[in-house]
Amino acid sequence: MEQFVIDQITSGLKYLPSCLAKSFFIPDSSEQTEKMRKNFICGVCHPRGEYRKITDANIDWIRTDIPFPFNDDGTINPSYVEYKKKALEFKVNGINVMAVTPYPKDYIAYGADIRRGGGETKIREIARFLIRDLQGVVSGLQITNEMGMPRFTKPLNMNEAAKFIGIQLKEMYYLRGDIVIGYNSAGPQADLHSLMKPYFQYCDYVGIDIYLGCFYGAPGFMWMFDALVRYLWAMTGKPVVLQEFGYISGGHTKTRRQRNELLQRYGAKNKKDAKKNIVKFVDNLPKTLSEHTKYICDENAERYFNFLFKSDMRDHLYCELQRITKIPGYDHTAEGQGKFYTDIIKRLYDMKCVAGMIIYCYQDPEHCYVCGQADCPVETKWGLVDAQGNPKPSYYAVQKEFGKIKGENNV
Repeated sequence: MEQFVIDQITSGLKYLPSCLAKSFFIPDSSEQTEKMRKNFICGVCHPRGEYRKITDANIDWIRTDIPFPFNDDGTINPSYVEYKKKALEFKVNGINVMAVTPYPKDYIAYGADIRRGGGETKIREIARFLIRDLQGVVSGLQITNEMGMPRFTKPLNMNEAAKFIGIQLKEMYYLRGDIVIGYNSAGPQADLHSLMKPYFQYCDYVGIDIYLGCFYGAPGFMWMFDALVRYLWAMTGKPVVLQEFGYISGGHTKTRRQRNELLQRYGAKNKKDAKKNIVKFVDNLPKTLSEHTKYICDENAERYFNFLFKSDMRDHLYCELQRITKIPGYDHTAEGQGKFYTDIIKRLYDMKCVAGMIIYCYQDPEHCYVCGQADCPVETKWGLVDAQGNPKPSYYAVQKEFGKIKGENNV
């Protein structure tokens, strides 16, 4: 199990008794939550421009990443201009945008480093620019994404990451108009939320990303969604939005022989042989996977083996899902994914502290963005439609369940 998961569990234990007590003894709603639920967020991540197909599925929010707004010389980044144009096109077609602000590394590359003198001032200036410039363009902002996950957080530590989020929320709060603002976490992340406590007052919502039964070589259970959402509600007192959640529609366990055959592509007879020549092995990996390994491990060869063979990267390396990695009763098939959405959407909506849910994701990509491999199920089988745009059973499940929510809210 990856160290990140262990850290998540241990950091959350000290908050568990009080949060559980609150979950049982305080109502799971508030005036702020009830207000947000009247415009319940039914969304999807990373859409293509198929406006009609999106709205036909009763989806009226999308979630996308904002490019960093400035070039090195301070001029406006053309990619940011194009982003605004596309966001407005979605709005014209009746679809709200939940926009995710850039990662710390983008700010640092621009010279806005929270660890350096003057960095905080620049970050605040960029926050003011975004909240003003995106008025009438986006309907929601999420300040960066999943701080605590190494590939997103580096080079900041958790204290720095929390401050990075918090000062932006504070700067935006009184300028936000009709835009709802908040931040998210990868799972419970008690360490992040405890550090964010001084900034809760500047949040309209708090987000959580939940991928049970899909990662870390571990099983998941439907009741865990209830526990994680109520845990976050009890800890923050803020409306909860599932900024990402989903279920993989493909993938299976491989035999040892199949795994070894794959390792042989990269010059190793087996796992033991890969460990003996780990630097050469990493160099031989597909380019994206090799570069990702070196980046996360800081090019420290002693860390390569554990990262590839003992963390969740193992599934990327072998292009498989381990047998235990599933929610009982929900196979990693197109049909199992559809059944998952049929059951989970109602379950989440019935929790009055939930103000929205954004599905990950709209369409299957052709290659895994983490490792670059086309046959890796870990990041290529999440879509409501396949890589060619054909609806999967999950599309129709979401269409039906989101339709019920809209029908209830229109009564």
